[in-house]
Amino acid sequence: MLANGEKLAPCDLELAIPLDPLFEQVLVIGDGRPFLAALVVLNQEVFRTLAGGLSVEPQDPGSLRDARLHQALVRRIARQLHAFPGYVQIHGVCPSLAPWTPANGLLTPTLKLGRAEILARFEHQIAGLYVGHG
Repeated sequence: MLANGEKLAPCDLELAIPLDPLFEQVLVIGDGRPFLAALVVLNQEVFRTLAGGLSVEPQDPGSLRDARLHQALVRRIARQLHAFPGYVQIHGVCPSLAPWTPANGLLTPTLKLGRAEILARFEHQIAGLYVGHG
């Protein structure tokens, strides 16, 4: 449940967003928070093309924190969610290029998202998405 009292099933969003080939894996967060955000694993080839168009250096790990990239990712996610209700919009994004796998503990052996493990691993990045929105 979002802070505004609306309920939503994140799995519907997590299926819609990767219809854009940029997004390989997605975990939507927002339970009890002021807005929805997404942790995303980007397709490296599509990311390189996008980064070049934004004048962002794709080989620099710091490029994943670039504001231009974040804005572009939120816009692309919004296109995938256009058919959802207005309150179901992603306002923050935490991108990664490292896939979630059973080997790194972020997917179950049956390839389902290890939600608790992903949330724990990206705890600091998630907190950063909500700074000033407490």
